[in-house]
Amino acid sequence: MKAGNLYEGIAPPAAGERFETLLQHRQLVVERIVSSKDTTPIEYVQTQDEWVLLVQGSATLDVAGVPHLLHAGDHLFLPARTPHTVSAVSDGALWLAVHLHPDAKT
Repeated sequence: MKAGNLYEGIAPPAAGERFETLLQHRQLVVERIVSSKDTTPIEYVQTQDEWVLLVQGSATLDVAGVPHLLHAGDHLFLPARTPHTVSAVSDGALWLAVHLHPDAKT
């Protein structure tokens, strides 16, 4: 059993984002991400599906060239190989990301 608190230790980094794996089980990975307002936009194109929830703060997430303004409580599903970039984010934005990796046998 692994337990914890989503809000413990959520001070934002001085720059960029901090990723922490909360759970990894079979093809499932759950991450907590804490963002600094001083974040350089990086485009991600991942091999796995991802569902992301903005727990606190605000952000603009560009998904395949379309900007999505997110506020606390908003969530998005990002199918595998969908390009996405965090183009703007508030200081201390807190994310929960759920990754579903493809089966290693396929």
